[in-house]
Amino acid sequence: MMFTWSTWHIGLFLAVAMPASYGADWPQFRGPARDNVSKETGLLRQWPANGPKVLWSVPVAQGYAGAAIVAGRVYHHDYDEAKKEWVVNARSLTDGKLIWQYKQARVIRPNHAITRTVPAVDGKYVFSLDPKLGFHCLDAKTGKEVWAKNLVSEYDAIIPSWYNGQNPLIESDRVVIATGGKAILVAFDKASGKEIWRTPNPGKLVMSHASVMPAVIGGMKQYLYATLNGPLGVSAKDGRLLWEYLRKFNVAVAPSPLAADGQQVFMTASYDAGSVMIRLQPNGTSFRATPVFDLKLNEWNSEVHTPIVYQGHMFAVGKKRRGLFTCLALDGKEVWTSEGKAVFDLGSYLLADGMFFVLEGKTGVLRLLDANTTGYKELAKAQVLSGPDVWGPMALSDGKLVLRDLTKMVCLDVRGK
Repeated sequence: MMFTWSTWHIGLFLAVAMPASYGADWPQFRGPARDNVSKETGLLRQWPANGPKVLWSVPVAQGYAGAAIVAGRVYHHDYDEAKKEWVVNARSLTDGKLIWQYKQARVIRPNHAITRTVPAVDGKYVFSLDPKLGFHCLDAKTGKEVWAKNLVSEYDAIIPSWYNGQNPLIESDRVVIATGGKAILVAFDKASGKEIWRTPNPGKLVMSHASVMPAVIGGMKQYLYATLNGPLGVSAKDGRLLWEYLRKFNVAVAPSPLAADGQQVFMTASYDAGSVMIRLQPNGTSFRATPVFDLKLNEWNSEVHTPIVYQGHMFAVGKKRRGLFTCLALDGKEVWTSEGKAVFDLGSYLLADGMFFVLEGKTGVLRLLDANTTGYKELAKAQVLSGPDVWGPMALSDGKLVLRDLTKMVCLDVRGK
């Protein structure tokens, strides 16, 4: 998926009927804090010759939809092409067996695959935003629908090219998404689906593939979002637009905006858009946004995944040359890359226990890297998937790493002994 998290609270409610003895949950896109960092420790730093133990493997519809994990259950999106049904699955983290399925008749033709997004789960509810902008709230225990909204008919939302890629954001009392059309962002009450607030959209900003990110900037809780017009920030309290930084991005924005620290926000995208870091300063009831650096064209960018902030640096698969795992200083200068060691294409990555788990996007090789700001240091590697398009985000809970390629999802045991 980064901020001053000591002041940011994301409530995770566990249903009484669900086990409570598992490791840290991974309840949504990029984990509990949306920073793509797991708090689990005691993980393996070396793997057997044949790689980590595969606990289970299941076929999935073509796509990039990663998993959420709460209380020993794996929740993920899927599609039945034969029956033309959109599917949300709940599986056992232990053995991958299906616990329940939610199905809805939905004609979704392959458009650079079908599934893309991660559901958001708090143990009581599952929030799913489907490829054509149906927004579903399901009972986490049974899979039954609690409420639903059609963003196209209710908010005049426009389905992005290659379908929706946005992942809902959950917090203690709300779920937040971007809609475009009648609003920029909307916060919904989790239990009822009623609006808590909406951000007006006089500029008719269109939904991108980016997801809403929580942040504390200048001491104020905000939601960050990014469109083809650049990044913006919205008050978490009332949905008021606090700032926007106008900068042209091209075709599509897949990575989400990133709070690099308590004052700076980073945004990157593909299609020769480059990257920009802006500094935000309180200005009365709003914020003034000024550029810190602007990397043009192919100076550096990330095409699909949002960087991870660690030890005052940003880490991501990006380029000058495509697919290099890169360490960037917060002034935009390259510290080190994986050049000459490994190329990751558009593979995903996750930080846990002082190590980066990084997938090669074409081959399905998983590499384990030491997390440091001095250079590329590989600890282990293994062929865990066959590809192609190993782009889906990972999830980690209870020492179990869930990842996927275009048509298969696997669970690996990465716990130390």
